[in-house]
Amino acid sequence: MMIVKIGGGATINLPGIVQDLVGRSEPMIIVHGANALRDEIGNKIGQTVRTITALSGVESVYSDDALIDLMFMSYSGLRNKRLVELCQRHGINALGLTGLDGRLIEGERNGAVRIREGGKTLIVRDNSGKPRRVNVSLMQLLLENGYTPVITVPICDAEGRAINTDNDDIIALLHRELHATTVLQFIEAPGLLQDKNDPASLISHLSSSELSAWEARVEGRMRRKIIGIRTLFEAGASKVIIADGRRDRPLTDALAGHGSVIQ
Repeated sequence: MMIVKIGGGATINLPGIVQDLVGRSEPMIIVHGANALRDEIGNKIGQTVRTITALSGVESVYSDDALIDLMFMSYSGLRNKRLVELCQRHGINALGLTGLDGRLIEGERNGAVRIREGGKTLIVRDNSGKPRRVNVSLMQLLLENGYTPVITVPICDAEGRAINTDNDDIIALLHRELHATTVLQFIEAPGLLQDKNDPASLISHLSSSELSAWEARVEGRMRRKIIGIRTLFEAGASKVIIADGRRDRPLTDALAGHGSVIQ
């Protein structure tokens, strides 16, 4: 089984990725983001997305009720259904789901988080958490009957309320429960870069044992991504490919070695 994570950047080549998935024999799960679309819709309706930084240096989006509504519009609404439509047009029998649907992915709410803002240390609580359980029977039912699940946030908490979470954590949980053979992540860069401002500084191969050192070196969203990849290997992954989702044939190129291979 293959897990394909499609980033939420504005320049990701969704038609190219879906076209590359056509004809593959193994079952697939697609997990997607929509951060650029979320921000675009937020701007149109006058809603600013607030980013907070924990004292550890990890950035996240402050997920109040208004942000969850915006996610319903962008992630589980427009992006999910357009991606399902694109799959159906190419003969992939996709089914779009959030973690809420059928309690597909249930999580545990975060406690209070200490952040640094305006020179002060603040304590915040919001509608965010960590995925803890997958409805494995539902997922297996879909896969065994030829459906391709197209999954996005939000997920649900123990009381059935919507919470935000990181897609990298979702992928790690799916891998642990369903034992994927291949994990591909498509981003708006050639792969992992030694210098984030230099596309030519691609790191083509990286040992999973080096991830902790990388985590200490990077900041912001990239630190969160490295944490997510490290979690994947802790969940039993043997190979993760991070590749450029903007290319004409993203999947073909990724499998041919264009990107960062972590083992």
